[in-house]
Amino acid sequence: MGRMTATPARRVLLAAPRGYCAGVDRAVIAVEKALEQYGAPIYVRHEIVHNKYVVQTLEKKGAIFVEQTDEVPEGSIVMFSAHGVAPTVHAEAAERKLATIDATCPLVTKVHKEAVRYAKDDYDILLIGHDGHEEVIGTSGEAPDHITLVDGPEDVANVEVRDESKVVWLSQTTLSVDETMETVGALKQKFPNLLSPPSDDICYATQNRQVAVKKLSEEAELVIVVGSKNSSNSIRMVEVALDAGAPAAYLVDFAAEIDEAWLEGVTTVGLTSGASVPDVLVDGVLEWLAERGYGDVETVKTADESITFSLPKELRRDLRAEAAELSGK
Repeated sequence: MGRMTATPARRVLLAAPRGYCAGVDRAVIAVEKALEQYGAPIYVRHEIVHNKYVVQTLEKKGAIFVEQTDEVPEGSIVMFSAHGVAPTVHAEAAERKLATIDATCPLVTKVHKEAVRYAKDDYDILLIGHDGHEEVIGTSGEAPDHITLVDGPEDVANVEVRDESKVVWLSQTTLSVDETMETVGALKQKFPNLLSPPSDDICYATQNRQVAVKKLSEEAELVIVVGSKNSSNSIRMVEVALDAGAPAAYLVDFAAEIDEAWLEGVTTVGLTSGASVPDVLVDGVLEWLAERGYGDVETVKTADESITFSLPKELRRDLRAEAAELSGK
Protein backbone atom coordinates (compact mmCIF):
# COMPACT_ATOMS: atom_id res chain seq x y z
CA MET A 1 0.00 0.00 0.00
CA GLY A 2 1.48 3.37 -1.04
CA ARG A 3 2.36 5.97 1.52
CA MET A 4 -0.14 8.86 1.89
CA THR A 5 1.41 12.31 1.48
CA ALA A 6 -0.23 15.31 3.11
CA THR A 7 -1.10 18.22 0.86
CA PRO A 8 0.57 21.39 2.21
CA ALA A 9 -1.98 23.81 3.67
CA ARG A 10 -2.72 26.70 1.38
CA ARG A 11 -2.96 30.11 2.96
CA VAL A 12 -3.10 33.84 2.32
CA LEU A 13 -1.00 36.37 4.22
CA LEU A 14 -3.03 39.60 4.18
CA ALA A 15 -1.09 42.83 4.70
CA ALA A 16 -2.15 45.39 7.27
CA PRO A 17 -2.08 48.26 6.63
CA ARG A 18 -3.18 48.17 3.00
CA GLY A 19 -5.57 50.10 0.73
CA TYR A 20 -6.88 53.61 1.24
CA CYS A 21 -4.60 56.13 2.90
CA ALA A 22 -5.96 59.27 4.59
CA GLY A 23 -5.31 61.47 1.54
CA VAL A 24 -7.15 59.16 -0.85
CA ASP A 25 -10.04 58.68 1.56
CA ARG A 26 -10.38 62.47 1.87
CA ALA A 27 -10.26 63.00 -1.91
CA VAL A 28 -12.86 60.33 -2.73
CA ILE A 29 -15.23 61.53 0.00
CA ALA A 30 -14.73 65.11 -1.25
CA VAL A 31 -16.04 64.17 -4.72
CA GLU A 32 -19.01 62.31 -3.22
CA LYS A 33 -19.85 65.20 -0.86
CA ALA A 34 -19.51 67.75 -3.67
CA LEU A 35 -21.95 65.76 -5.82
CA GLU A 36 -24.42 65.66 -2.92
CA GLN A 37 -23.92 69.34 -2.08
CA TYR A 38 -23.91 70.92 -5.55
CA GLY A 39 -25.36 68.22 -7.81
CA ALA A 40 -23.88 66.70 -10.96
CA PRO A 41 -21.76 67.29 -12.84
CA ILE A 42 -18.65 67.94 -10.78
CA TYR A 43 -15.57 68.24 -12.97
CA VAL A 44 -12.32 66.72 -11.72
CA ARG A 45 -8.98 67.64 -13.26
CA HIS A 46 -7.16 64.34 -13.82
CA GLU A 47 -8.20 61.16 -12.04
CA ILE A 48 -9.04 62.05 -8.43
CA VAL A 49 -6.84 59.09 -7.42
CA HIS A 50 -5.06 56.52 -9.58
CA ASN A 51 -7.57 53.68 -9.45
CA LYS A 52 -9.73 52.48 -12.33
CA TYR A 53 -12.60 51.18 -10.14
CA VAL A 54 -12.81 54.37 -8.04
CA VAL A 55 -12.86 56.59 -11.13
CA GLN A 56 -15.54 54.48 -12.84
CA THR A 57 -17.68 54.46 -9.67
CA LEU A 58 -17.50 58.25 -9.33
CA GLU A 59 -18.28 58.72 -13.04
CA LYS A 60 -21.51 56.77 -12.54
CA LYS A 61 -22.44 59.21 -9.75
CA GLY A 62 -21.89 62.25 -11.98
CA ALA A 63 -18.20 63.14 -11.81
CA ILE A 64 -16.58 64.13 -15.12
CA PHE A 65 -12.82 63.65 -15.34
CA VAL A 66 -10.89 65.99 -17.64
CA GLU A 67 -7.22 66.35 -18.47
CA GLN A 68 -7.09 70.13 -18.92
CA THR A 69 -8.81 73.05 -17.22
CA ASP A 70 -10.06 74.45 -20.54
CA GLU A 71 -12.27 71.35 -20.92
CA VAL A 72 -14.39 72.59 -18.00
CA PRO A 73 -17.31 74.87 -19.01
CA GLU A 74 -16.98 78.42 -17.68
CA GLY A 75 -18.67 78.96 -14.33
CA SER A 76 -18.60 75.25 -13.39
CA ILE A 77 -17.11 73.55 -10.35
CA VAL A 78 -13.74 71.85 -10.78
CA MET A 79 -11.91 69.73 -8.22
CA PHE A 80 -8.15 69.26 -8.20
CA SER A 81 -6.97 65.70 -7.61
CA ALA A 82 -5.10 64.31 -4.61
CA HIS A 83 -1.83 64.58 -6.57
CA GLY A 84 -1.90 68.38 -6.61
CA VAL A 85 -1.55 70.97 -9.36
CA ALA A 86 0.83 73.79 -10.25
CA PRO A 87 -0.05 77.45 -9.48
CA THR A 88 -0.63 78.02 -13.21
CA VAL A 89 -3.62 75.64 -13.02
CA HIS A 90 -5.20 77.72 -10.22
CA ALA A 91 -4.67 80.80 -12.42
CA GLU A 92 -6.30 79.08 -15.41
CA ALA A 93 -9.32 78.16 -13.27
CA ALA A 94 -9.70 81.74 -12.03
CA GLU A 95 -9.51 83.02 -15.61
CA ARG A 96 -12.37 80.70 -16.61
CA LYS A 97 -14.39 81.78 -13.53
CA LEU A 98 -14.41 78.22 -12.18
CA ALA A 99 -15.32 77.46 -8.58
CA THR A 100 -12.47 75.27 -7.31
CA ILE A 101 -12.25 72.59 -4.65
CA ASP A 102 -8.67 71.62 -3.87
CA ALA A 103 -8.46 67.93 -2.86
CA THR A 104 -4.64 67.86 -2.92
CA CYS A 105 -3.33 65.48 -0.25
CA PRO A 106 -2.00 67.56 2.67
CA LEU A 107 1.27 65.61 2.51
CA VAL A 108 1.72 66.69 -1.12
CA THR A 109 0.85 70.26 -0.14
CA LYS A 110 3.66 70.05 2.44
CA VAL A 111 6.16 69.28 -0.35
CA HIS A 112 4.77 72.18 -2.42
CA LYS A 113 5.32 74.55 0.52
CA GLU A 114 8.86 73.26 1.00
CA ALA A 115 9.60 73.93 -2.68
CA VAL A 116 8.30 77.50 -2.40
CA ARG A 117 10.32 78.14 0.78
CA TYR A 118 13.61 76.81 -0.57
CA ALA A 119 13.14 78.63 -3.88
CA LYS A 120 12.56 81.87 -1.96
CA ASP A 121 15.92 81.27 -0.24
CA ASP A 122 17.44 80.72 -3.72
CA TYR A 123 18.31 77.03 -3.29
CA ASP A 124 18.67 74.63 -6.19
CA ILE A 125 15.99 72.00 -5.47
CA LEU A 126 16.63 68.43 -6.61
CA LEU A 127 13.21 66.78 -6.88
CA ILE A 128 13.44 62.97 -6.78
CA GLY A 129 10.53 61.56 -8.77
CA HIS A 130 9.24 60.13 -12.02
CA ASP A 131 9.11 62.32 -15.09
CA GLY A 132 5.52 63.02 -16.16
CA HIS A 133 3.86 61.97 -12.90
CA GLU A 134 1.11 64.43 -11.94
CA GLU A 135 2.55 65.04 -8.50
CA VAL A 136 5.96 65.88 -9.97
CA ILE A 137 4.38 68.26 -12.49
CA GLY A 138 2.48 70.02 -9.70
CA THR A 139 5.49 70.35 -7.38
CA SER A 140 7.80 71.48 -10.20
CA GLY A 141 5.28 74.17 -11.09
CA GLU A 142 5.73 75.79 -7.67
CA ALA A 143 9.32 76.81 -8.47
CA PRO A 144 10.15 75.89 -12.09
CA ASP A 145 13.34 77.98 -12.19
CA HIS A 146 14.80 76.28 -9.12
CA ILE A 147 13.76 72.63 -9.53
CA THR A 148 15.69 69.90 -11.32
CA LEU A 149 14.06 66.46 -11.63
CA VAL A 150 16.19 63.48 -10.59
CA ASP A 151 14.57 60.29 -11.89
CA GLY A 152 16.48 57.64 -9.92
CA PRO A 153 20.14 57.01 -8.97
CA GLU A 154 21.23 56.64 -12.60
CA ASP A 155 20.12 60.24 -13.26
CA VAL A 156 22.48 61.76 -10.67
CA ALA A 157 25.48 61.99 -13.04
CA ASN A 158 23.55 64.47 -15.21
CA VAL A 159 22.64 66.84 -12.36
CA GLU A 160 24.21 70.29 -12.34
CA VAL A 161 23.66 73.06 -9.79
CA ARG A 162 24.62 76.74 -9.54
CA ASP A 163 26.06 76.65 -6.03
CA GLU A 164 26.96 73.36 -4.31
CA SER A 165 26.56 75.01 -0.88
CA LYS A 166 22.87 75.75 -1.54
CA VAL A 167 21.29 72.48 -2.67
CA VAL A 168 18.32 70.62 -1.13
CA TRP A 169 16.46 67.46 -2.10
CA LEU A 170 12.70 66.88 -2.05
CA SER A 171 10.78 63.87 -3.34
CA GLN A 172 7.55 62.60 -4.81
CA THR A 173 5.54 61.11 -1.93
CA THR A 174 4.74 57.73 -3.54
CA LEU A 175 8.22 56.40 -4.33
CA SER A 176 10.03 53.34 -3.05
CA VAL A 177 11.72 54.33 0.21
CA ASP A 178 14.81 52.22 -0.61
CA GLU A 179 15.26 53.60 -4.12
CA THR A 180 14.79 57.17 -2.90
CA MET A 181 17.44 56.80 -0.21
CA GLU A 182 19.77 55.22 -2.80
CA THR A 183 19.25 58.33 -4.96
CA VAL A 184 19.82 60.61 -1.95
CA GLY A 185 23.05 58.72 -1.17
CA ALA A 186 24.31 59.21 -4.72
CA LEU A 187 23.39 62.91 -4.60
CA LYS A 188 25.21 63.36 -1.28
CA GLN A 189 28.34 61.81 -2.78
CA LYS A 190 28.21 64.36 -5.59
CA PHE A 191 27.05 67.27 -3.41
CA PRO A 192 28.42 66.79 0.17
CA ASN A 193 26.55 69.88 1.42
CA LEU A 194 23.18 68.59 0.17
CA LEU A 195 20.44 69.63 2.59
CA SER A 196 17.62 67.23 3.51
CA PRO A 197 14.04 68.48 3.99
CA PRO A 198 12.89 68.94 7.61
CA SER A 199 10.81 65.76 7.41
CA ASP A 200 10.79 62.76 5.07
CA ASP A 201 8.69 63.56 1.98
CA ILE A 202 7.69 59.94 1.29
CA CYS A 203 4.28 59.63 2.89
CA TYR A 204 3.62 57.48 5.97
CA ALA A 205 1.15 55.29 4.03
CA THR A 206 3.62 54.54 1.24
CA GLN A 207 6.27 53.57 3.80
CA ASN A 208 3.87 51.47 5.88
CA ARG A 209 2.60 49.54 2.85
CA GLN A 210 6.13 48.85 1.66
CA VAL A 211 7.19 47.57 5.11
CA ALA A 212 4.15 45.24 5.12
CA VAL A 213 5.01 43.93 1.63
CA LYS A 214 8.58 43.20 2.72
CA LYS A 215 7.21 41.17 5.65
CA LEU A 216 4.86 39.18 3.39
CA SER A 217 7.68 38.49 0.95
CA GLU A 218 9.68 36.62 3.61
CA GLU A 219 7.18 33.74 3.43
CA ALA A 220 5.01 34.15 0.32
CA GLU A 221 5.93 32.37 -2.92
CA LEU A 222 3.56 34.72 -4.74
CA VAL A 223 2.61 38.31 -3.89
CA ILE A 224 -0.49 39.90 -5.44
CA VAL A 225 -0.76 43.68 -5.26
CA VAL A 226 -4.21 45.06 -6.06
CA GLY A 227 -3.84 48.41 -7.82
CA SER A 228 -3.96 50.19 -11.17
CA LYS A 229 -1.15 50.34 -13.72
CA ASN A 230 -0.90 54.14 -13.39
CA SER A 231 -0.61 54.02 -9.60
CA SER A 232 3.00 54.82 -8.69
CA ASN A 233 2.76 53.49 -5.12
CA SER A 234 1.17 50.21 -6.32
CA ILE A 235 3.88 49.63 -8.94
CA ARG A 236 6.55 50.31 -6.31
CA MET A 237 5.00 47.64 -4.04
CA VAL A 238 5.48 44.97 -6.72
CA GLU A 239 9.13 46.04 -7.06
CA VAL A 240 9.59 46.03 -3.27
CA ALA A 241 8.14 42.49 -3.03
CA LEU A 242 10.54 41.16 -5.65
CA ASP A 243 13.52 42.99 -4.09
CA ALA A 244 12.58 41.53 -0.69
CA GLY A 245 12.78 37.96 -2.01
CA ALA A 246 9.30 37.04 -3.27
CA PRO A 247 9.76 34.60 -6.19
CA ALA A 248 6.88 36.26 -8.05
CA ALA A 249 4.78 39.41 -7.67
CA TYR A 250 2.02 40.83 -9.87
CA LEU A 251 -0.19 43.91 -10.07
CA VAL A 252 -3.91 43.42 -10.81
CA ASP A 253 -6.90 45.76 -10.83
CA PHE A 254 -9.44 42.99 -10.24
CA ALA A 255 -9.52 39.30 -9.27
CA ALA A 256 -10.45 38.40 -12.85
CA GLU A 257 -6.97 39.49 -13.98
CA ILE A 258 -5.22 36.81 -11.89
CA ASP A 259 -3.73 34.00 -13.95
CA GLU A 260 -4.34 30.60 -12.33
CA ALA A 261 -0.93 29.49 -13.61
CA TRP A 262 0.62 31.84 -11.03
CA LEU A 263 -0.64 29.50 -8.29
CA GLU A 264 1.23 26.40 -9.52
CA GLY A 265 3.29 25.03 -6.64
CA VAL A 266 2.31 27.95 -4.40
CA THR A 267 1.17 27.26 -0.84
CA THR A 268 1.46 30.83 0.54
CA VAL A 269 0.07 33.88 -1.26
CA GLY A 270 0.83 37.39 0.01
CA LEU A 271 -1.94 39.92 -0.68
CA THR A 272 -1.94 43.68 -0.34
CA SER A 273 -3.26 46.76 -2.14
CA GLY A 274 -2.13 50.22 -3.13
CA ALA A 275 -3.06 53.39 -1.25
CA SER A 276 -5.86 54.25 -3.69
CA VAL A 277 -7.59 50.85 -3.62
CA PRO A 278 -10.92 50.26 -1.82
CA ASP A 279 -11.17 47.06 0.23
CA VAL A 280 -14.02 45.72 -1.92
CA LEU A 281 -11.40 44.85 -4.59
CA VAL A 282 -9.22 43.00 -2.05
CA ASP A 283 -12.32 41.12 -0.85
CA GLY A 284 -12.89 40.03 -4.45
CA VAL A 285 -9.37 38.60 -4.64
CA LEU A 286 -9.82 36.80 -1.28
CA GLU A 287 -13.01 35.18 -2.60
CA TRP A 288 -11.25 34.16 -5.83
CA LEU A 289 -8.38 32.60 -3.86
CA ALA A 290 -10.76 30.85 -1.41
CA GLU A 291 -12.53 29.19 -4.35
CA ARG A 292 -9.15 27.70 -5.30
CA GLY A 293 -8.32 26.34 -1.86
CA TYR A 294 -6.66 29.36 -0.27
CA GLY A 295 -9.28 29.85 2.43
CA ASP A 296 -6.94 30.20 5.40
CA VAL A 297 -6.30 33.95 5.79
CA GLU A 298 -3.75 35.29 8.24
CA THR A 299 -3.35 39.05 8.76
CA VAL A 300 0.23 40.31 8.90
CA LYS A 301 0.16 43.60 10.79
CA THR A 302 3.20 45.86 10.73
CA ALA A 303 1.72 49.25 11.72
CA ASP A 304 -1.37 51.01 13.04
CA GLU A 305 -2.76 53.92 11.05
CA SER A 306 -5.00 56.47 12.72
CA ILE A 307 -4.31 59.57 10.61
CA THR A 308 -7.31 61.36 9.11
CA PHE A 309 -7.54 64.60 7.13
CA SER A 310 -10.42 67.06 7.17
CA LEU A 311 -12.32 67.76 3.92
CA PRO A 312 -11.13 70.58 1.61
CA LYS A 313 -11.87 73.98 3.16
CA GLU A 314 -14.22 75.02 0.33
CA LEU A 315 -16.47 72.02 1.03
CA ARG A 316 -16.32 72.46 4.81
CA ARG A 317 -17.41 76.09 4.45
CA ASP A 318 -20.45 75.27 2.31
CA LEU A 319 -21.45 72.25 4.38
CA ARG A 320 -21.30 74.37 7.55
CA ALA A 321 -23.38 77.08 5.90
CA GLU A 322 -26.00 74.50 4.86
CA ALA A 323 -26.11 72.99 8.37
CA ALA A 324 -26.59 76.45 9.89
CA GLU A 325 -29.41 77.21 7.46
CA LEU A 326 -31.16 73.93 8.19
CA SER A 327 -30.93 74.48 11.94
CA GLY A 328 -32.45 77.96 11.50
CA LYS A 329 -29.44 79.84 12.83
